[in-house]
Amino acid sequence: MRGRLVFLGTSAGVPTGRRGLPSIALRWGGDLLLFDCGEGTQRQMAIAGVGFSSEMKVFLTHMHGDHVLGLPGLLMTMSLIGRKERVQLFGPPGLSEFIESTLPSIRRGLTFDVTISEVDGRGEICRGKDYSVQTESGDHHGKSQAYAFAEDMKRGRFDVEKARRLGVGEGPERSLLIMGEVLKLKDGRTVKPNDVVGPPRPGVRVVYTGDTRYSERITKFSENADILIHDSTFDESLSADAAETFHSTCVDAARVANEAKVKRLFLFHISARYQDPSVLIAQARNHFQKVEVAEDFTYCDIP
Repeated sequence: MRGRLVFLGTSAGVPTGRRGLPSIALRWGGDLLLFDCGEGTQRQMAIAGVGFSSEMKVFLTHMHGDHVLGLPGLLMTMSLIGRKERVQLFGPPGLSEFIESTLPSIRRGLTFDVTISEVDGRGEICRGKDYSVQTESGDHHGKSQAYAFAEDMKRGRFDVEKARRLGVGEGPERSLLIMGEVLKLKDGRTVKPNDVVGPPRPGVRVVYTGDTRYSERITKFSENADILIHDSTFDESLSADAAETFHSTCVDAARVANEAKVKRLFLFHISARYQDPSVLIAQARNHFQKVEVAEDFTYCDIP
């Protein structure tokens, strides 16, 4: 398993007994990427066993309270347990002012450095060891950003049967070819990497829209994603409310998934009115089949 996506809070605006406020964790190797940070996120992280990684990046989609008010508590908790490693924060304009205004409320101050990058528009905003995070503008009140985790291109698949037919032994000989080096066999023949290794393959791509109405920008941003996590605050009968409040219906989310040709859709940011979200699934599946409603503490492994 290379990574694990964990839903920490999946509600919209108002927490319920079943759903906390919006937050999603992506564990990738030794890194922890947190997308939005609703109230109580640090408690959700503890329950889910996510932990507080030494390499932590937090991405805020917009500055509404249900998406950011958990951040001071998270920073305070990590200070109280003696964290020393820095935390990187990314979010729309206003994030720096928000953090500066809340720091006095954090008991004894921070024990670690915080770097803040305000983002607007589109483009790559940071890189990890084998991934990048990209952003695109959403369609919500004020500044709102969607984010995409994009793994770097992976090496092509090694054709074991073809290598065996060519006389390539196991172990170091195969390793050389996988690393891109030409192998000279004992009988004088040479085997090139492209003789036994397929073309590079796209890495995994996970898109989180944050709060947004249906958007052609977001649709394009989501193209061919392995996982799309899309605002689905309302069912289709409340489409007028969705438009007025700059949110999406489950059908809007399914349209984006279908048009963007994603592999898997999670409906997210679920209104507290839906104690039983089956209506959202039923309506969405009229437009896109591989859809689920995100639930607190459920996870998706990335093999």
